[in-house]
Amino acid sequence: MRAVVRLGDDRGSAPAEFVMVSGLLVVLTVAVLQLALALHVRTTLIDAASEGARYAALADSGLDGGVQRTRDLISTAVGSGYAEKVSADVVDRGGAPVVEMHVDAPLPVIGLLGVDIGTEVTAHAPLERISTE
Repeated sequence: MRAVVRLGDDRGSAPAEFVMVSGLLVVLTVAVLQLALALHVRTTLIDAASEGARYAALADSGLDGGVQRTRDLISTAVGSGYAEKVSADVVDRGGAPVVEMHVDAPLPVIGLLGVDIGTEVTAHAPLERISTE
């Protein structure tokens, strides 16, 4: 017996098409979720750096207090691995002293796992001074 090949017969192609399309949709969905997670981490770092800079700029606080506040906020929100490289300094912006909070954190690539060099965030707050006049 000879096998007859029918070129116009598409029986059995639906499962193959389903696997190809569903695989593509799963990859696309995971990529969108990972992008959303990376943006969430970045937004959280910006918020924590801003809050830490405002805290460090208070008259009765200091740079160490602002750094610790930033680390606490980041550790609570996304994990302590993202709060390792936090620094603060007083810089001059337009003739006024300003607290600058700088955070270097990993960029999440697979879940919260990521590369060390990825996300840099800097926040500023005007330094509060008590006038003795």
